[in-house]
Amino acid sequence: MAAAPDSLPILQRLQRLRRLRYLERLGAAARRALAPWCTICGVQRVTPGALRTAAPVCGACRADYLAAGAWRCRICANRLPRPAAPAAGLDVCGQCLAQPPRFDATIVLGDYAAPLDAMVAALKYHARLDLGRVLGTLLAEHAAGLAADGALEPADAVVPVPLAPRRLRERGFNQAEELARALAAGCKHPLVPGLLQRVRDDPPQQSLGRAQRRTNARGAFSVPGRQAPPRVWLVDDVLTTGCTLDAAAACLKQAGARSVINLVVARTP
Repeated sequence: MAAAPDSLPILQRLQRLRRLRYLERLGAAARRALAPWCTICGVQRVTPGALRTAAPVCGACRADYLAAGAWRCRICANRLPRPAAPAAGLDVCGQCLAQPPRFDATIVLGDYAAPLDAMVAALKYHARLDLGRVLGTLLAEHAAGLAADGALEPADAVVPVPLAPRRLRERGFNQAEELARALAAGCKHPLVPGLLQRVRDDPPQQSLGRAQRRTNARGAFSVPGRQAPPRVWLVDDVLTTGCTLDAAAACLKQAGARSVINLVVARTP
């Protein structure tokens, strides 16, 4: 039996609504299929909508590896025993009290342990520049959260720790600059990679003891012919003794910086 003329517009609207719902379901399925796997675990897919502003890391890995629950020295990010009742002065380690570094604070994603250690090594030694973007974006997310809470001032310049010229030629890129580029883009702060320069080809710091690292880093940096801006975020991949960052911060402050805050992927235990 043919449909009555008055009912045709209603039937057409219902058919159109069914087609729209089908296309929506089809689009959602396509987005799920094309969504990238989590960079850390490779098991979970990351919500596509988050990729415009967030690093491709699933919620489970963020909770397991990137939770900011550790009690750390606010200056060097060394782990500290959690006090029963947090109070002023309990967030600075004995080393920083006895011999204060020239930088003012340190922000890290986590400890130099799995999975961050493998990600840093892959970036540094196997040219996984995509991991530089992921880790730098994670640093940007962490920094944005601290800034929203009033715990971090914005930067006038995001400055990567420079490589020695010979090592830069051998490697072809500076891992700290890859991190800093993603961090600066995520926080919308100016990246100034040439502000700080390394003026000596010294032995790699990881091959030296603490005293040798301090001597090796002393006088290794310069700010040639420029005035450092007041607030600098200094970016590196790993913090061990802090000698390199201390020497870099000293150079920046001699050139006019008022505060130097380290943003680092991982802190060695």
